[in-house]
Amino acid sequence: MIKVTFVGAGSIEFTRNVVTDLCSYPEFRDGLHLSLYDISADRLAHAGRLAQRIAAQTGAAATVSATRDRREALDGARYVINEVQVGGYDATRADFDIPARYGVRQTIGDTLGIGGIFRGLRTIPVTTALARDMHDVCPDAYLLSYSNPMAMLPWSVYEGTPFTRVFGLCHSVRDTQAFLTGLVGADPDRVRFLTAGFNHQAFVLRFEQDGQSLYPRLAEIIDGSPELQRRVRVEIYRRFGYFPTESSEHSAEYVPWFMRHDDQIERFRIFVGDYLARSEENLRELESLQQALASDAPLDLEPAHELASLFIHSLETGTERELHVNIRNGGLITSLPDECCVEVPCLVGAGGPKPVPVGALPPQLAALNRTFLNVVELTVRAALGESRDHVYQAALLDPNTAATLTTAQTVAMCDELFAAHRDLLPAAFAG
Repeated sequence: MIKVTFVGAGSIEFTRNVVTDLCSYPEFRDGLHLSLYDISADRLAHAGRLAQRIAAQTGAAATVSATRDRREALDGARYVINEVQVGGYDATRADFDIPARYGVRQTIGDTLGIGGIFRGLRTIPVTTALARDMHDVCPDAYLLSYSNPMAMLPWSVYEGTPFTRVFGLCHSVRDTQAFLTGLVGADPDRVRFLTAGFNHQAFVLRFEQDGQSLYPRLAEIIDGSPELQRRVRVEIYRRFGYFPTESSEHSAEYVPWFMRHDDQIERFRIFVGDYLARSEENLRELESLQQALASDAPLDLEPAHELASLFIHSLETGTERELHVNIRNGGLITSLPDECCVEVPCLVGAGGPKPVPVGALPPQLAALNRTFLNVVELTVRAALGESRDHVYQAALLDPNTAATLTTAQTVAMCDELFAAHRDLLPAAFAG
């Protein structure tokens, strides 16, 4: 019996997708225990109904349990999937609305920037508490984390707890590689990539077919396409020489050159407040799914090939796959600090997860990553040490915030956010 625990199981997307995948694997049809945990009774009940319906519809003989006792949910787990979003939509709304009053524009606000800092402050204590419970209850389990800010959360786990088997999983590398392959018309079976950096700021270091670089072909296509030239990620590629893995919406707010300027917002078609619209759509999707669960009609289920599902399947069956994971650097990227959390290829199979050493990044990419790292490191240290000063410093060093506000304005904005999130933060941040 393989026990997989879902923490934050009321998540709309990940629980549905991962449960569908796991129940669809022939090898797992008769040996799954899906353990669901959420702090919300309503969300937990929804997740329980959903998992039961998926198991029944796919014909999997899965055991489904639901509890609001986290240690009970973790007991005996082999894999733990972290999907938490601390504070939900209301906290996200504050992360956008308060900075907007100061003139700070954001698109996603979940990774870097002022939104990423305060999401990190809310989420790191919850994630480290989860990891400490795992160390006590299921020390040999793997923590597979989808939650953002991903560059901060695994780092906080291995620096702030005795638990180390944590892997951050994100779609951005896989989606970018598929996008580039299609854009240049390459054969997916013959294309080879090397991609590494930070989560949401990694870069395609090699892009080849049959040993020949496809970057010249990519440059030709971009040079001939005014539409592509109006994307932030393409502009970063043209200036830094390597294609970034994250969307233009994310990439725009990690650097100082776009969000502050009206003409750049227009030129690069940057959707300010994008994540708010996505969150509102997710709430509508949750309502629609609840209505579907209340009827007898079959659910619309398709295997999603989620990264957590592939990770679990590879370890359990010995099917070797290359996945990209977020883990402690420890020399994997030699031009970044050992203690930070990096995104690198990882071979997952019968021998366990084996991260692939990358070596040094091109100097311009390492320099860009360091501006990202400044904010991440200070936020991690702020959360683990409960230091307001480090929060102010993280915000002052954030590229988008620094391009927009004075030092005094930045501190005042942080103070408003401390007050808005008072109930979701450690007491040390309330004073």
